[in-house]
This record gives sequence, C-alpha cells and structure tokens, in this order.
Amino acid sequence: MRPSFNPRLVNEPFDDPGLFVPFLFEKRAFLFDAGDIHALSSRDILKISHVFITHTHMDHFIGFDRLLRLMLGRDKDLYLYGPEGIIENVEGKLSAYSWNLVSHYEHSLVLHVNEVRPDVMTTRRFYCKNRFLPDSDTKVRAFDGTLFKEPSLNVCSAIFDHYIPCLGFCLKERFHVNIIKEKLETAGLLPGPWLSEFKNALYEKKDPDSLFTVSLNENKFKKGFVLKDLADQIAIITPGQKITYISDAGFTPQNIEKMIELARDSDYLFIEAAFLEQDRELALEKRHLTAHQAGSIAAAAKVKRYSLFHYSPRYDKTEHLINEEARRAFENVNMKGVDILSV
Repeated sequence: MRPSFNPRLVNEPFDDPGLFVPFLFEKRAFLFDAGDIHALSSRDILKISHVFITHTHMDHFIGFDRLLRLMLGRDKDLYLYGPEGIIENVEGKLSAYSWNLVSHYEHSLVLHVNEVRPDVMTTRRFYCKNRFLPDSDTKVRAFDGTLFKEPSLNVCSAIFDHYIPCLGFCLKERFHVNIIKEKLETAGLLPGPWLSEFKNALYEKKDPDSLFTVSLNENKFKKGFVLKDLADQIAIITPGQKITYISDAGFTPQNIEKMIELARDSDYLFIEAAFLEQDRELALEKRHLTAHQAGSIAAAAKVKRYSLFHYSPRYDKTEHLINEEARRAFENVNMKGVDILSV
C-alpha cells in the first residue's frame, strides 16, 4: 500500500539539517528545521504549510528568509512552531527588512508563529499587508505535548536540553485509507476531489450508516452511497505512519527518556549523529549525540527504520564509520535488550 508521506532529508548529512515531508495525495508539505533549503525547488517550498523549528541556531533557521521570499505576495497561511524565543526571533528577522510596498499586494501572506514552553504555547500572527507588525491579539493555551491536530494526523513535540530549549517532533497519521483503483472502476467511479471528502468523513468518524454523495464533473454526476458500504467497496484501512525527527540533544538521562518516548514505534526516525563514540565526552559537552547513542535510541524506541544526519565535518573522510557504529549499536540493543545507558 502507498504511504501518505514520503519524507526525505533536505541536504546531505554533513550539511544543514532539515526534513521535507510531502503529502503524496495533496499539494502540501511539512518542513522540519529550516537551515539552508536551496536544495528544495521553489515548487516544493510553496507546498509547505507548516514549519517546525527545533531551535534557532543559524544552521536550523537561516532558511526562513528563503521561505519568506518565495511566499511573499501569495494568498497563504504559514504556520511556524518553535521553542521559547521563536516569536522574538521571527519578529527580529521581519524587522530587518523594509515593507513599504506590501500594502499594494493583491494577496496577503499571514505568518502564525507558535512558541512552545513546558506548560503553554503562545501564538502570534504577522500579516504581510500590515508590514508584518505583530498582531495585538496574542493567544495562549495550555501545552500538553500536541502542537496541532487535524482529523487525519497530529504533530507532537518534546523539549530537549541543548543548553537552550530544543524541540523534537513526531508526525503521526491516525490511520491510512488506501483507495483501490480497480475497485473504483468496478463501482463505476473516477478519482477526484470527492476522495478527500470521503477520507475526511472516515477520519471524522461520521455515522457509518449516513449517506455519502460522490460528485464528479462539476456536480454533473452524482451518486449516493452508504458510507460504510462505500468504504468496504473501494478502501482498505491500514495503520497510519509515524515519523519522528530529533536533532541537537545531549545524551542525558532526561533527554534519553523523552527521545525514546517521542520516537517509540516510529516507522521512520530521523536522528542526528554528530560524533563518533570515541568523541563521546565532546558530544556531551556540546549536547549532541554520537552515532552509537543514536543507534541505541532507535533500537530502544523499537523504530522500524532510521536515518542519520548532522555529521560533524571532522568526519568528512570517515562517514562510513558513523553508519557502521550506529548499526552495531542498533543491533546490540535490539538483540540483547540491554540498557542503553550501559552500552
């Protein structure tokens, strides 16, 4: 069955961190971290609706300017999530430019910036047509680990120690609705926007016995089905994907517990591996992970697949050692079930 998401790292492991997650059946994407994003096409960048920033060190945040540049003048809402200080950081970037021409734009870009703290999440909006001055209507709500949710998915976060607060993220699809093309043809139906409406009806737990109307050719063709009967005819329901992204967090007991819980049972874990185990003390000093630690966390969280990134340039000639070290640690913890603090 085809998955809903096809995540890929924006850059090579020695370059700036970033994970691009396009939605396969929508013109939409999520971005986790925004370092140098020139490897993404303008077309891909314009699909981005939500950006999740671990922290605002330059290699994780410098791409914000390119995002902003490409989205100016478009009728778009862009949602950003980041740790304590993200609102001030975004406001600082916006104040560095002159916006005397934007009031003439036909369309208005709106930035929704969400700042995560241990107990609360603060949201402030910046309207392009208002020269990106911050909206006075700041919203504050309790934060319970969930950044936002839609009928089909949610994104959760944990706060790690990187000497400053640093967020980790988990994208979880509730379940996946697989449409069987051959069954569509048997039912005399064609693909179209109605399929998204059909999936949303399932995600929103509409009454299975309710009537669902399939509309095609600008409503020239309409046919009614009992929702559960249509689902039985054309769809197979499978478990949803879980994708976790972890970068810039030291191998401390508090961080380890949070990382394992956030990544638990992920289909795909993207995790930094900045150092080799021989430089373990340096990694701890800088609040980064070694490849050995990354592989151990992946195994302890029982992930199905993992990818490493954010390598220190000191290993540019020995990249293979990073991958090998993580693989050995993953297998060791997976097979022996040892405590990762002791490996």
